[in-house]
Amino acid sequence: MKKTALVILATAAVSAVAGGLTAVSVNKYSSNNGGAFSSMDATTSWSDMTPQAGNHFAAYQAEQYPDLTYAAENAVKAVVNIESIREVQYGGRSRGYDPFYEFFGIPYGGGGYSEPETREQRSGGSGVIISADGYIVTNNHVIEEATKLKVKLNDGRTFDAKLVGTDPTTDVALIKIEAEDLPTLAFGNSNDLRLGEWVLAIGSPFDLQSTITAGIVSAKARQLGVIPDELRVESFIQTDAAVNPGNSGGALVNTRGELVGINTVIKSSTGSYIGYSFAVPETIVRKVVVDLKEYGVVQRAMLGVRYRAIDDLFIEQMGEELGITKTGGLYVNEVVEGGAAEDAGLRKGDIITAVDGKKTNDASAMSEQMAQYRPGDKITIEYNRNGVEKKAQVTLKNKVGKTDPVTADTKDVAEALGGKFSEVSQSMREKLEIRGGVQVTSVDRDGVLAQSGVKEGFVITYINDRPVTSLKDLERLSDNVESIDGVYPNGRALRYVIVK
Repeated sequence: MKKTALVILATAAVSAVAGGLTAVSVNKYSSNNGGAFSSMDATTSWSDMTPQAGNHFAAYQAEQYPDLTYAAENAVKAVVNIESIREVQYGGRSRGYDPFYEFFGIPYGGGGYSEPETREQRSGGSGVIISADGYIVTNNHVIEEATKLKVKLNDGRTFDAKLVGTDPTTDVALIKIEAEDLPTLAFGNSNDLRLGEWVLAIGSPFDLQSTITAGIVSAKARQLGVIPDELRVESFIQTDAAVNPGNSGGALVNTRGELVGINTVIKSSTGSYIGYSFAVPETIVRKVVVDLKEYGVVQRAMLGVRYRAIDDLFIEQMGEELGITKTGGLYVNEVVEGGAAEDAGLRKGDIITAVDGKKTNDASAMSEQMAQYRPGDKITIEYNRNGVEKKAQVTLKNKVGKTDPVTADTKDVAEALGGKFSEVSQSMREKLEIRGGVQVTSVDRDGVLAQSGVKEGFVITYINDRPVTSLKDLERLSDNVESIDGVYPNGRALRYVIVK
């Protein structure tokens, strides 16, 4: 059985029957013959002339049918090709023994290492010009780890591009070229898209500059689990417009020629398009772009709860235990200590029914809505507690538990440390005589832990002389790491000082 693959991206066949066209014309039923056709009235004539439509066809009214030419001819000018170039080092491998050198008496170092070599890896994708001065939106996976970016416009001009910022959680990135008076695509409103609405997928892959395909909106708020980030925000627009590798970062456009999404993913068993394609909605793209231009990083607002949609599966698995018999809403599994929801009085077991008046029956739609807010924004949460409807005003926080905007200088300490961590068990706390801490379960090669010599198993109790008793304490830190205190499971206490 073939396994269906979700592939990140880097019309109907018409048949005609041969032969002459024929038309059959039958006279109207005569009401004067007692409900029967007379032989004179029932006449049939054959003709090679243009056939006449029968009376069961609707009249053709051009203004009632979508004309995609305006959207296509205008939008295609703002879609570009992006070439991503990575410099990769090869070499350093043992040369081993070579009898050729020995036979001819050529000095040879034997088992030494070859000099590392640098080679360029090239990949491609698409992008969309969103401002006349050269800002271009694309997918993060198109430009990820690139050392050089080149952009080719629809008119054939080529520019070097610089990276403005990326957001791996939504797979959106912003780059810029130095140019003026460029054609642009205006943002539409992906919230207004309707199922069955016509859309165009426009890309500019390296080998086929300017490809345009058409389809309809098949679904909204699709969650696929394909973005490789724990904090991913997925609420894709699904279409049946043909999209293939190289179209990543291209435009999803409505019939008015407005940008309503960035094409990102295809669902396929072959790696090529066979029926589904998915786009990041404009509501997410617009927010990410504004944040990257203004702050250099995305402002992610945290509600501070973990939840699960109350659907049929939820009712089947947990409904009887929790006393929930009706679908709808989001069940709060956990309220984060010190988070925005806890401050507003929400508890585990509450059922969130609306955010700012919008119903919350779907987890991916909730993620999309929350992705449009910033730290410090105030929102109204409607929820049900033990059958009683309640409302709470919540002031959203950033990833370090504050209401201030995050800047490029704000550090994610857990990420900077470079590793994975777990809570310390009660038995270990008692054994090591500590109040708490976080234990290092793995160490990445390039993080602060590896550079400082911290090994797996080490229990961190202080960072920069601030106590760390839990994972939540670690998540709230935002300063540069200067010192790490803790103890190994054998009881050996150490202090690591980070030298810059």
